[in-house]
Amino acid sequence: MSYTRYLQDLLRPLGVYQMNAPFFAGELHAQGAALDLAEHALEEVHRESVLDTASDWGLERFASLFARRPAAQDAQSMANALAALLRISGDSFTPDAIQDTITGCGIPAHVEETGVGQVTVSFPGVPGVPEGFDQMKRLIEDILPVHLDIRYAFWYLSWSGLEQKFPDWRALETNASDWNALETSTA
Repeated sequence: MSYTRYLQDLLRPLGVYQMNAPFFAGELHAQGAALDLAEHALEEVHRESVLDTASDWGLERFASLFARRPAAQDAQSMANALAALLRISGDSFTPDAIQDTITGCGIPAHVEETGVGQVTVSFPGVPGVPEGFDQMKRLIEDILPVHLDIRYAFWYLSWSGLEQKFPDWRALETNASDWNALETSTA
């Protein structure tokens, strides 16, 4: 319902106003239209100021609160990544909490404690060095505590995986364009 109609319904029971008089109807229409515009603006501000519903400039404003922008492809993954970063608190440095934050940021990485003060970050399911690794690395290093020694582990197709994927050399030569493509193909 428009605010013009709302104002008319609000004033009608008083019986003092002539709702059809041109001067009064025009004034109510102008005030109602202004209130409609204000309502639409407030709805947008409300939508964009809540992380769960933000989809445009609100996400950009949330992202500007952080030193690094999360690696996200669309609005929903950006909202998830920002929510993961906002969950970081004083007790967020357990291995599970760190893994939750990194995964929530859209980074396909696994963090494992491999020694005292040392963690290894791997990328299961992603052969070779992942695309956009430099940006991911900066974000991972912002999330992990600074006193940790961070090591990155990448995996490539092994000989046993190569033998499983290609039955003979002809199939290998037909399907692999170069060594890098072969090395980073999944088994």
